[in-house]
Amino acid sequence: MIAAIKRVSGQPATNRNASIALIAVGMLALGATASEAGHRKSSHEKSWRDANASIGAGRSFSGKASFYGNESGSKTASGQRFNQNAMTAAHRTLPFGTRLKVTHGGRSVIVTVNDRGPFIKGRVLDLSKGAAQAVGLTSRGVGHVVAEVQ
Repeated sequence: MIAAIKRVSGQPATNRNASIALIAVGMLALGATASEAGHRKSSHEKSWRDANASIGAGRSFSGKASFYGNESGSKTASGQRFNQNAMTAAHRTLPFGTRLKVTHGGRSVIVTVNDRGPFIKGRVLDLSKGAAQAVGLTSRGVGHVVAEVQ
């Protein structure tokens, strides 16, 4: 690129400026194409990363859930302090503040989404330790849940 900017003797300045502009436009176009290609996902990858996005009230989804609790005191993605005993959950895309009724093995709990996750393939929710204990999920660590938007 620097070589293209050097003045070529005998070439008028207007042609040189036009050449520089043309090179810049070409590089921008190629850069946009490359970045778009880098953001494409296979249908399999997209399905688990964007699981259950934009679910309205009364809608439900199911899948594997896990729990976390050793991060107590650190900030969640919503900016709240994480409390492992609170009835909270992490979801990849649901808006913060979304309330979910989570059921596992016949036991239910109402949780509020205040964090992002889980970041493990195949899981749809990360429950706080308190919420996981309320539905009996802590013994195995991972279990099948049904979640309904409240």
